[in-house]
Amino acid sequence: MYLMFFILLIISILITINSQNWLGMWMGMEINLMMFIPILFKLNNKKSAQSMMLYFLNQSIGSITLLTFLLLNSFFEMSPSLTWGLINNNMMMISLILKMGAAPFHFWLPQMMNFMEWMEMFLLMTLQKIAPLFVISNLKINWIIYMSIIMSAIVGAIGGMNTTSLRKIMAYSSINHLSWMLLLTFNHLQWWKYLIIYSMINLSMCMLFYSHKVYTINQMMNNMPSMTSKYLYASMFLSMGGLPPFLGFMPKWIVIQSTIDNNNIIIISTMIMMSIITLFYYMRLISYMMMNFSTNSKWFKVYNNKYIYMTYINMTLPIYMIMNLI
Repeated sequence: MYLMFFILLIISILITINSQNWLGMWMGMEINLMMFIPILFKLNNKKSAQSMMLYFLNQSIGSITLLTFLLLNSFFEMSPSLTWGLINNNMMMISLILKMGAAPFHFWLPQMMNFMEWMEMFLLMTLQKIAPLFVISNLKINWIIYMSIIMSAIVGAIGGMNTTSLRKIMAYSSINHLSWMLLLTFNHLQWWKYLIIYSMINLSMCMLFYSHKVYTINQMMNNMPSMTSKYLYASMFLSMGGLPPFLGFMPKWIVIQSTIDNNNIIIISTMIMMSIITLFYYMRLISYMMMNFSTNSKWFKVYNNKYIYMTYINMTLPIYMIMNLI
């Protein structure tokens, strides 16, 4: 059943992407909502039920708002005033921002992810962003999207500094990365590049957290099997923070070049400063791991862990990408 719902989840995203009208996109996002809820309720416990209800209520509010202004669109087009058209476009943008969990409508996302398991969190941070981002790229860019980009960068940077829960840290990191993807919607489909690379890094991190059963910073210090794993975690965090020459720097490089070409210097300067703050709390996690010397004797111990090989992508793939660029 889990596999069936996952396949239908992928199909719903494809329906949204391939739709030729707004109603078809809305239908694809509704199917996506109904297929993701059983995946959240897989464990059948209280925390899964809480996360499922939070997700359902917020997505329902966003879907109702989007459908209402889609149906009113024909009436607004008959009006000679441009005010109604602007209101319609703004409300559709707000509903999609709510569905993605971008600031200032982000409050449900960290609370919900605090009740979830790592692989379901990966789906929420990556696949569930595709349909709303695609719809936003087809709307007229206005001041609301600029406000959401700046607020998401600030909230994602500052929110992760005040918690010891790795799930909340990943949630605020997702909000910060979402601001970079929203900035690429100005170039229509350029955000795909950022999302693909971010998904690869996120998948390897969630697999490592899942394999070690790590949920807080204290557990990360105590559950590390070897110094090799600590260095792998460190490379993953630095890649997520966008530090060169790791893989996470490549999509941010694409965004910086694209934004400079569009003369949005103030926005990209703000986002770079907020990215430095996110790198600060990633470095805080790395320092906690490296200062715990209780596992130095396990440096050369061999572990048969199938998830750990995903982390090598972050160290080998940049080499191939740089060679292709040259």
